[in-house]
Amino acid sequence: MTSRERVLMALSHRQPDRIPVDLSGHRSSGIAAMAYRRLRQHLGLEDRPIRVYDPVQQLAIVDEDVLQRFGVDTIELGRAFALEDKWWTEWVLPDGSPCLMPVWAKPERGEGEWILRSPGTGRVMARMPPGVLFFEQACFPFAEHDDLDRIEEALGEVMWAAAASPPGPIAAGAEGTRRLAEGAQRLRRQSDRAIIGLFGGNLLELGQFLYRNDNFFLLLAGEPERAHAFLDRLMRLHLANLERFLGAVGPHLDVILFGDDLGMQSGPQISPAMYREFFQPRQRQLWSRVRALAPHLRIMLHCCGGVQELLPGLIEAGLEAINPVQITCRGMEPAGLKRDFGGRLTFWGGGCDTREMITQGTPAQVRDQVRRLMEVWRPGGGYIFQQVHNLMADVPPANIVAMFDAVNA
Repeated sequence: MTSRERVLMALSHRQPDRIPVDLSGHRSSGIAAMAYRRLRQHLGLEDRPIRVYDPVQQLAIVDEDVLQRFGVDTIELGRAFALEDKWWTEWVLPDGSPCLMPVWAKPERGEGEWILRSPGTGRVMARMPPGVLFFEQACFPFAEHDDLDRIEEALGEVMWAAAASPPGPIAAGAEGTRRLAEGAQRLRRQSDRAIIGLFGGNLLELGQFLYRNDNFFLLLAGEPERAHAFLDRLMRLHLANLERFLGAVGPHLDVILFGDDLGMQSGPQISPAMYREFFQPRQRQLWSRVRALAPHLRIMLHCCGGVQELLPGLIEAGLEAINPVQITCRGMEPAGLKRDFGGRLTFWGGGCDTREMITQGTPAQVRDQVRRLMEVWRPGGGYIFQQVHNLMADVPPANIVAMFDAVNA
């Protein structure tokens, strides 16, 4: 089977020839640049420049030799862009290792820390203090006063604007749309991996990014009319962007990825009733539009945390696959999820605990956990392998090798 066939078969709840594998197919299945450098050395691969395509999380582009070594079946649409040297500039990782950063999002040295600025307004949108290995949001444009007429500008001032995907240079205008389509066509011709297009369409999270968590929760609970007005304005942007995105790349994708972290370690951030009032109707509208414009696409939601109570509503809204399946959270026990939702939902992740096991376990313990989890997830398809979340900077390379070798055994 080709990688694309393997992934699509699993998404159709049929068991393929082997479990499909994802590594760096999206921004929560990747690897930190510092860990990636050590991994390449551990594998005895040639030294190559480390390209950090996500400055906020400092994730590395995974090269073809590593993708082949681990039998990876996925690829992110963003890998079709910023291929020329002109889009990259030199930087140094927190451990002193050299790397390349995107020219449109190169960190600046602040007062004893690194900062990222909004390319539009120049405001500091994220900071990386000494001893921290990733950027933290520093600007909440609606924290003191919201202005719904400037939502689009405000979104350009939050830290994820520095991690736009596909990359910044093709983000706007008719010429950008043309280049977006050309890149997607080129990637489709060159790769038989399943292509994942990162759209976003976040709702709860964008409220949190703009208002700050506490303020947005208060808005939802105490001023529902204002919250609905905000979400309606946000939806107009999302739907317009979705039309443009799918018009350019829809025919060349296999999976479209939306995002909204609805959970915490202890369970959902919001009640099922609040989800159904504010977010389910809007997600249903977005996902219905995908089916109208590109019915072949599979719809995945990146949604961290314990969200077991919200899964029925997400499925009703049209969700087909959920990631990252955070198995250490309340309610996210794999056997129960597979039993209760496995016929209606593909689980994309949950293959190895990234909170403790992959960082603190031995290679033998990692292999054992992966093998036990695959016995739960594999039967009947509906499963794509991925460790729970990104491989962070402190993950031992031997554990990464043990993890992928176990799933591919």
